[in-house]
Amino acid sequence: MTGPTVPLRQLVLKVHSRCDLACRHCYIYEHADQSWSSRPRVISQETISWTALRLAEHAKKHQLASVQVILHGGEPLLAGPARLRAICEALTTELRGVCDLDLRIHTNAVQLNERHLDLFAEYGVRVGISLDGDQAANDRFRLFANGRSSYDKVLRALALLDQDRYRHLYAGILCTIDVRNDPVAVYDALADLRPPRIDFLLPHATWDEPPLRPDGTDTPYADWLLTIHDRWSERGRPMPVRLFDSVVSTLGGGPSLTEALGLEAADVVVVETDGTYEQADSLKTAYDGAPVTGKDVFRHTLDEVAHHPGIAARQGGLNDLCDQCRACPVVRSCGGGLFAHRYRSDGTGFDNPSVFCADLKELIQSIDDRTGASAARPIEGFDALADGSDEGTGVRQLARVRQDVTRGLLVALNEEIGPGAGELWARSWQLALDLGQRDGALLEQLLSHPYTRTWAVRCLDEGASPAHLASLVAAVALEAGSVEPVIAPVGDGVAYLPGVGSLRVQQAGGSAELIGHQLSGPDWEPLCRIRCDGLDVALDDADPYRDCFGAPAAGRLTDAESELWRHVLPQAWALIRKALPAVAVGMAQGVRLITPLAAQPDPEHFVPGGGFGALGVHLVPDAEAVAVDLVRAFRLGVLDALLDACDLYDEGDTRTGALLGDTYARAATDALRHDEESARRTRAQWAELSAAGSLTGLGRRFVDGIGRSL
Repeated sequence: MTGPTVPLRQLVLKVHSRCDLACRHCYIYEHADQSWSSRPRVISQETISWTALRLAEHAKKHQLASVQVILHGGEPLLAGPARLRAICEALTTELRGVCDLDLRIHTNAVQLNERHLDLFAEYGVRVGISLDGDQAANDRFRLFANGRSSYDKVLRALALLDQDRYRHLYAGILCTIDVRNDPVAVYDALADLRPPRIDFLLPHATWDEPPLRPDGTDTPYADWLLTIHDRWSERGRPMPVRLFDSVVSTLGGGPSLTEALGLEAADVVVVETDGTYEQADSLKTAYDGAPVTGKDVFRHTLDEVAHHPGIAARQGGLNDLCDQCRACPVVRSCGGGLFAHRYRSDGTGFDNPSVFCADLKELIQSIDDRTGASAARPIEGFDALADGSDEGTGVRQLARVRQDVTRGLLVALNEEIGPGAGELWARSWQLALDLGQRDGALLEQLLSHPYTRTWAVRCLDEGASPAHLASLVAAVALEAGSVEPVIAPVGDGVAYLPGVGSLRVQQAGGSAELIGHQLSGPDWEPLCRIRCDGLDVALDDADPYRDCFGAPAAGRLTDAESELWRHVLPQAWALIRKALPAVAVGMAQGVRLITPLAAQPDPEHFVPGGGFGALGVHLVPDAEAVAVDLVRAFRLGVLDALLDACDLYDEGDTRTGALLGDTYARAATDALRHDEESARRTRAQWAELSAAGSLTGLGRRFVDGIGRSL
């Protein structure tokens, strides 16, 4: 064996090898491989136990955050509730304390009843159902052996699953495409059933047994799917469609959500009812024996299976594709299509494009034209930010993104209020332009001040004072050593220079001219600055726009409070550097201010405040607690800045937003807490987040990265 083992994270467990339907398009019974006929009808208790043991040892060895097990067949419900309970119990017991278990069942649903669903509710088994559309489409293939329709029984099962007490178990509908069916009728029928997700599958075919192409058209499958895409879009995209979401995700540089697309390494293995390991089920359509590995759960580990040549052949990404695929402009989205669909018996085997090549290319390019998805690639360092492996690169890129966003806000602000804002605004705006022309770094300093963006947003939305621009510009100019007087607004006899300090002047309000030497005189009060092992921050207790963290900002610091900060912060920083060195690099590069808070922010709400540049923290005399709060605030700020650059979820979904923020923060802070209960909660939150329907393709990529860090 050579090369590192790619862990197998998805296991398809065949619990029954026969079916109560006689679907004429079934790859198990109707295609090349007929090994089902020699296997036990139902999985034995011994096979169940060994499978659970093998999966647990594999997850433990590779420190997997979660594994997915799909109960399959044949028709898995034929195994009966007692055997299904034994399977759920064995898997749950073996994986408890090792990793999270994502347990699912895929069924034709004709026998699904309350007894099954009560069992599934007990063990958290999510249910996916096969249905090919309206009755006319479904009855083309999905019939009983005597020719009777299965449609009404499936609809009754779906109505049961859609009840409030079972709805959380509903995983979605899988629909096999037949281009002779009306695509709009198929989609409308499925959408009317309110599935949480729809998955359209291309029918299994090879170059030896090519797919049906009515009228000799070149791309009938793409045309059929694009008609549905248009209908789905017209209706507001009411549920995720995995194939479409995968195309958008991969076009944007993210992962695929299906093995039928993308360049991700294969991580699925099948266990048959007799305990033999097989490769992906779809290979049964290629030739008799195509999925065989020669290994079983009784004698072989999953690591041994992972090194089987057939599985390894689907783990090399671009390098494993034929020359035609590697040269194709959509290869990073298509990934060569499903491995089984490349087969040709002329000696080339699987070293071919997909038999659906023309359809996949047309589908991907057309969806790109409709959505502009390829323009939505993630920022540099995106994946390293997600899994915490290199936060420095991502923070540097986010700093540039945040500056661009703030620049755009200021331009919009000048266009909206500039003409009527008076002389103070006009002089400050011109000085900002002059600073930028003289030295671009000075303008960057203004744009990167953490609360510039906060103020600009409030100016546009809430009517905050435009005069604050003069304070921002004055702070930059005076710190740069300007010898010319600059104007700043005054309140209660104080001119505040953001991020720098406060100057007492001889007037109560209005504005005053300031000169550089005043910043070292008796009326100058600089912000308290703390420097420790690479971290250089100011304690900002004066900025009028600092109150943005979901908890009240504290008042001006007393000498005793400043001294406590000087004592606790270096200790907290030392803990962060030791436990989270990659996070510490990002913090050292990005954090400029710490704003003391009067109370702890509510952890249930995603309120990032000043982005990663300003952290709102409630001081307590406990270095570990302060370290946790610092890292949490930093992670929330990173996420806030990232949302300026990338759409990670539907921001109308406040639950997913709060869950994403809390899980991303906890993924780092658990390393400081050393609390197993907290770590378990984080893993549970991550599992819930992974199932969120409002995540975009990039959002799923980001959440997957969080999972790698747990």
